[in-house]
Amino acid sequence: MASAPDRLLRRLEWRLGRRLDGRLQGAYRTVWHGTGLDFTDLRAYTAEDDVRHIDWNVTARLDEPYVRQYTEDRELTAWLVVDRSASMRFGPAEQGKDSVAAELSVSLARLVSQGGNRVGAILYDNDDQRVIPPRGGRDQILRIAGELIRPRAGTAGRTTDLAGMLALAAATTRQRRSLIFVVSDFIGDLGWEKPLAMLTHRHEVVVVRVVDPAELSLPDVGLVLVEDAETGEQVLVDTSDPLLRRRLAEEVDGRESAVATAMRRAGVAAHRITTDQDLLDALLSMTRTSGRVRR
Repeated sequence: MASAPDRLLRRLEWRLGRRLDGRLQGAYRTVWHGTGLDFTDLRAYTAEDDVRHIDWNVTARLDEPYVRQYTEDRELTAWLVVDRSASMRFGPAEQGKDSVAAELSVSLARLVSQGGNRVGAILYDNDDQRVIPPRGGRDQILRIAGELIRPRAGTAGRTTDLAGMLALAAATTRQRRSLIFVVSDFIGDLGWEKPLAMLTHRHEVVVVRVVDPAELSLPDVGLVLVEDAETGEQVLVDTSDPLLRRRLAEEVDGRESAVATAMRRAGVAAHRITTDQDLLDALLSMTRTSGRVRR
């Protein structure tokens, strides 16, 4: 009898299968090409160059901007940094944010691992951090899938330490320039933009925000008991109250604006995926948007 991780991987392969391989095969190489590189030469800077490749020491000596040129390694190392905090457990069991994050992460691992590339994972909660060293092969994908679907006890009481999650990612991946996928709802205290910027300075970073539509617009369903997934605080609210709905809408707009500003300060263009979005469409949108940003 197949294990739960194997059933998950088989289900994703059945859902995406050749549709994914045919349209995205090699896309991580052409779109997210800043990973797995060896330095080869220097040349004068042009307007199309990535400013992160400027060699500031040479630029200072010659009083003219120069960039480093690289050749791509045959083997790519990728990391999945996945937020496993309480807020990610919002939504239905089969289509909650954690389920969508797990399916997306396993799909990315499967895509990247083809051709002998290595994939590792950092699964983060305030009280439970798991690091899976990068390896290749199907067994590695099954191991990551197993950890992603492993039941976890709720740990409410503190907001997610997103800065700590990104600092752990930077410390774990400092030995080799890598392609890093950060998958989170980014619900937590601000202050994570600096560690995210530091991570982006060394690695090619792709940020994916997983959002449930119910978090953006409160449905009108009368009196409901609402619980803060991060702190465990509960409050009874009247969702039909127009004043409450307007205040909540303003809070959501403020939170989204603050997250977008922090992303810009970190130099990252985040992808937003909703829990009701088709997974293949989400993956294709990520590659298209990344390509436009890179160009």
